[in-house]
Amino acid sequence: MSFLAPAAFAFAAAIPVVIVFYLLKRKRVVKLVSSTLLWQKFLAETQASAPFQRLRHNWLLILQLLMLALVIFALARPYFAGQSRRSRLGVVILDASASMQSTDEKPSRFEKARSEALKWVDGLRDADQMVVLQAAANTEVKQSATSDKMALRRALQNCAASDSPTRLVEAFKLAETLVKDRSDAEIHLFSDGAVPNLGEFENKNLPLVYHRVGQGCNNAGIVSLDVRANPENPAQRAIFAGVGNFSTNAQRTDIELLFNNQVLETRPLDLAATNTQPLVFIAPQTQNGVFTVRLTAQDDLAADNQASIVSLMPQPVKVLLVSRGNQVLEKALRSQPNVQLSVASVLTDRGAVFDVVVLDDVIPTVWPSVNTLAIHTADTNWFGGWETVKSPPIVDWKSAHPLLRFVNFDNVFISETLGVKTPAWGVSLVESPQTPLIIAGEQDRQRRVWVGFDTLNSSWPFRISFPIFMVNAIEWLNPASASASQLLVRAGDPFRYGLPSQSVSSAQITRPDGTRKTVAIEPGARELIFGETFQQGIYGLKAGTNELTFCVNLTDSAESNIMPREELPFGKYGKVAATTLKRANLELWRWIAMGGLFVLLFEWWFYHKRTA
Repeated sequence: MSFLAPAAFAFAAAIPVVIVFYLLKRKRVVKLVSSTLLWQKFLAETQASAPFQRLRHNWLLILQLLMLALVIFALARPYFAGQSRRSRLGVVILDASASMQSTDEKPSRFEKARSEALKWVDGLRDADQMVVLQAAANTEVKQSATSDKMALRRALQNCAASDSPTRLVEAFKLAETLVKDRSDAEIHLFSDGAVPNLGEFENKNLPLVYHRVGQGCNNAGIVSLDVRANPENPAQRAIFAGVGNFSTNAQRTDIELLFNNQVLETRPLDLAATNTQPLVFIAPQTQNGVFTVRLTAQDDLAADNQASIVSLMPQPVKVLLVSRGNQVLEKALRSQPNVQLSVASVLTDRGAVFDVVVLDDVIPTVWPSVNTLAIHTADTNWFGGWETVKSPPIVDWKSAHPLLRFVNFDNVFISETLGVKTPAWGVSLVESPQTPLIIAGEQDRQRRVWVGFDTLNSSWPFRISFPIFMVNAIEWLNPASASASQLLVRAGDPFRYGLPSQSVSSAQITRPDGTRKTVAIEPGARELIFGETFQQGIYGLKAGTNELTFCVNLTDSAESNIMPREELPFGKYGKVAATTLKRANLELWRWIAMGGLFVLLFEWWFYHKRTA
């Protein structure tokens, strides 16, 4: 045991003073009585000439001495040194993601993590410094390096949990720069470990101490949500939802479908343990609105029990096909509902009257200014150069992209393709060893899909994946669909809104809890970016005369799996196990003060018992 203020033991000189008070005889008051027969013993004491008396056993003296000793001991601030390494710089990363709202710790995992972090602040020595980082979808520096414990406590108290997923990569990158080349530094992560693989830090040798919080995994949540037109009835919409049960026990709950806050349907739902169940709802729709799927289960995490999506009424899509006579492609486009197809052999203007332009193995006089699907043709503004690649094999494709939904490229043979390098504006969706085969992206608010090979010189038109791809491509390129997709935001990601042509100086955002925020817009800005999407729910936007609704959801299976991780994965072979160390320099004065209070209460009880 050590003491932070050993000079306080000087107050121990007061102990003999208390004892002297009990050695002194009390003054006697002279009273006249009729007889001294009953006062002989009292007279013997009053006739003593010595000013001091023999020290007798006295409970009050013992209690007072004990109380004084406790006060002196508390003023000396004793503490036990912890087992952690002595560190002159500590970087505290407080996980503020959605899973930290789980209530298996009381009142929540986040509050438990914050209380543990505050204990480490209490254990700082005078020369030590600490940095406080809050990590969720984004990393925020709550307090730069300081030794001021009050500032550190205030920074931790200002942290708040959000409904966003855990993204620790940014936090670790920032922490790495702070502890780089410092052997006396440590990174303290307070989290439940619900994070993706941190492989890029496998060989970084971060001085990380992982403080795990959380006990159970009782949770069911909505992990996906989408809405599409019902192909059998254009007046209806199909709502696709995925519900996951991440506990080790089967759960029974109800799931509700709402449209504009009106309940349309309620279903009982039996969820198998550690399993995900897909659901499809069919609902009528006569106006634009918001579909909401809601679980009634009482589990440990409420942030994923509800998800919403904006559903817009389908609008006709004006498509221009510029081709030399590809009948297969034309048939795939005409078979789609709501597509108004026009066919031409040349493109002499920029296609401004159309929503989508499809270029099939032609080089137009001018390139379209609208969303474009370009097949076996290239623009120098899109690529720096290209070459011909013979018989490229397909080795990989990104099935998670909306363009490749339900699309499979098994047994697809390609005669030849244009070989290019993936540009900065796009991502490669289908790849061969020599070149990307399909690229999609956006530049200058124009969506582009590029297919490098001639579909007629491949076996793709004879596969069911070809018409499915064309449906996905037109839907993705449709400006109305693109606008609808922007109205669905992952919690923590920024919401982007293309501003109308008229001058707008400000916009007002209404949050799900009803609070409003005014966002200033710079003159000439073409886009509004709102980054405070940390709360899931339905938001409202008003910019000038334009009003719209957008939805923010968690829908993250990794975040809904609230099982506390015993280890953090750092690549294939690296890992960091949860620490069992407690806070360093655990001061005892609070417990000593509590003991002193107990002594006072005991003295009060003893006095009243004697006088009762």
